[in-house]
Amino acid sequence: MPKPLLKQQQSQTQMGSMLSATQQQSQKQQTQQMDKMKLDRLLRKTRSKEYMDALHKLDAGGHVHNQHKVNEIVDVIRNEFPEVEISSVLLGFVSICYLGRPYEVHTLDMTGQIIDHYKVGQSLPGGLEKARSLALRGGYEFIEVYVDCCRCISSTGAVSVING
Repeated sequence: MPKPLLKQQQSQTQMGSMLSATQQQSQKQQTQQMDKMKLDRLLRKTRSKEYMDALHKLDAGGHVHNQHKVNEIVDVIRNEFPEVEISSVLLGFVSICYLGRPYEVHTLDMTGQIIDHYKVGQSLPGGLEKARSLALRGGYEFIEVYVDCCRCISSTGAVSVING
């Protein structure tokens, strides 16, 4: 009789550890959901004047060849969200280009920290293309392109989220 009891205890221990692993997985998923909710809430906050001013400098044209100026703009972006490693979720920015024909939009690619101006019909790299039509439609100062959505920023710094 003792042998079946011992096996039962072992299986109860195994069941307990499996249950514990399931509970840990569930807690991890809940934590990730909470973190995503906090991140979404943080990224919906109105953008600061310093942030807005820095991103308006993207259209100056000279920044394309001046990495020091690009780094200053990237630092302002990171300072806007000190709680987050923003480069892990933010792909870049797209905005209407006011340099004139043949240019249509300009971008700041966060991965390579590169500012570039794109001509009509020239495709945008690194997932930024999904924001082109939003930028060209007007009504927004610029579009922040994230892995899972676009955040359209108005002249007042207000944020509108477009999923997809």
